[in-house]
This record gives sequence, structure tokens and C-alpha cells, in this order.
Amino acid sequence: MNISPERQQGLTLISITFILGLIAFFTLLVLKIAPIYLDHSKVANALAALEKSTDIETKTEYEVRDSLNKRFNINYVYDVTQDDIKVTKHGNYLKVVIEYEVVKKIVGNLSVLVEFKDFIEVGQE
Repeated sequence: MNISPERQQGLTLISITFILGLIAFFTLLVLKIAPIYLDHSKVANALAALEKSTDIETKTEYEVRDSLNKRFNINYVYDVTQDDIKVTKHGNYLKVVIEYEVVKKIVGNLSVLVEFKDFIEVGQE
């Protein structure tokens, strides 16, 4: 049976397997990376809420850390530790910097590293 090249159509088994493998890999990446960014949005929202609080300039460093820690516990944020939060206070000036990184294992020895740095400044120096 001699089939001419003009009549051949479709994908071979190897090309279908390759395409499905690519789709599966990128789906796995999205499923591993999306929760990292969702948690980061919770961190950014906690900082924004802290910045909007009325008496933020009068709070001590401990009170600021405690407020952030409570917000993180409510929102189930476990990637940020107390060592990642830096609070600078001079009179009515307050600067809060949250700098952290998240490492998630993808498959085998392949991991993804995501770094974040957020900050707020309130008051006059």
C-alpha cells in the first residue's frame, strides 16, 4: 500500500507524547508556583492593612511584629518568620521591611526559588 505524502494527516505517537508531556510539566509548574504568589498577596495585604491603621506611628516594634504575626496566622501564611521582618522606628517614623524567599520542590532534584521584598514607610523621619 503506497500512500502519498499529500494524504498523510495527524500527529505521530511520539509527537502526541511530547505535547502531553509539555502540558503536564507546565501544569505542574503552575500548581506549585501559584500558591506561593497567593501567599505573597496575603503578606502584601497585611502590610497595607498595617499601613492604614490609625495609630501605627505610636506602636512599638513588638506591637508591630505582633500585629503582623496575628494577621499571618489568620491568613495561614507560614513562609514569613520573625527573622524576615525588620522594623525600624525613630520617633514618629516607622519602616517595616519583609524580605523572604520560598523554595518549593518541583520534581526530583528540581526546585523553584522565589524571592520577595515588601516594605512600608509611615511618618516623618
